[in-house]
Amino acid sequence: MHLIQFMCTGFRILTEICFEPAPGINVIVGDNAQGKTSLLEAILFAATARSHRTNIETELVRHGESWFQLRARAARSDREIALELNWWKGVKRFKVNGVLQTRVSDILGKLNVVLFSPEDIILVKGAGANRRRFLDMELSQISPAYLNALQQYRQVLRQRNELLRGESPNPDLLDAWDAQLAEHGIVLTREREDFVRELSKRATDAYKHIAGGEKLSLAYQPDVAPGESLGAVLAKTRATDVRRGATTRGPHRDDLLIEVAGQPARSFGSQGQQKTAALALRIAEIELVRERTGEYPVLMLDEVLAELDEHRSRLLFDAVDAQVQCVITTAAAATHPAVFHREDAVYRIERGVLEKQ
Repeated sequence: MHLIQFMCTGFRILTEICFEPAPGINVIVGDNAQGKTSLLEAILFAATARSHRTNIETELVRHGESWFQLRARAARSDREIALELNWWKGVKRFKVNGVLQTRVSDILGKLNVVLFSPEDIILVKGAGANRRRFLDMELSQISPAYLNALQQYRQVLRQRNELLRGESPNPDLLDAWDAQLAEHGIVLTREREDFVRELSKRATDAYKHIAGGEKLSLAYQPDVAPGESLGAVLAKTRATDVRRGATTRGPHRDDLLIEVAGQPARSFGSQGQQKTAALALRIAEIELVRERTGEYPVLMLDEVLAELDEHRSRLLFDAVDAQVQCVITTAAAATHPAVFHREDAVYRIERGVLEKQ
């Protein structure tokens, strides 16, 4: 898969953008606060309806505007896909190949993208919610069953929590919500376990390739242990849940353990180890998406060269298959001239204006 054309209007500081990337490596050069990251964010939002920088969508609208529009055309091995997203005063509307879609989930998986940004270090050193979000985002793009279970689980969890916050929650209603949480939770834990197992093998290889002899390992840490019934666990903790007004157990409390050299990277890893571990996760994700979908995703690397020396930058590009379309932002491409041996196109962005060099 590769992106043929991307157009946007009214997004962040970007002007009327028409980006037609080459199938190989595309380098976007620009100083800070000129729109490099905003362009990658816009592509991510078109593919997933999510931003990696904010949950407040009004922040995505260009100053003085009340709407934005994103349009993308992508080539898969067997067909082309056209996506359109219109945002106006908090309302999102999607089209796929010109047909209006009724749910956000209808666009997921149409354009698969993998983004690595400096903020990705939070995957390793941040709270468990960041790693759950990573699992949810990646699995939602490649597994319709997971996406459906996740949507149902979140809806039931919200309803159960609302009931718990009320006075004297109805036990029969709690029983009904518990049964549904258990039903959808089984799918989430099964899919997460399989995904992490496959991801771990590839992340270990990628980390070793970039960092040398140290070993990276991943382990899925479900809140409800294998062999336990989520329904039974919810029954045991019901009194606690009623007292706290929230559901305290379940897949929404899962985590992903990331270890480097046998130690938890979150607590004991250096900043360099944490950054390399986050990058290895993204490289592993590329291969896993290809295996699950038959297509390589579009890889977007935001200021990665500022985080790595030239040697590790070269190792990074050697680890990425030549078939992968890459969009890379950097303040100065000349800093690592030997890295871009597959370079196809260079663009400059200034004050939100993108021009090909």
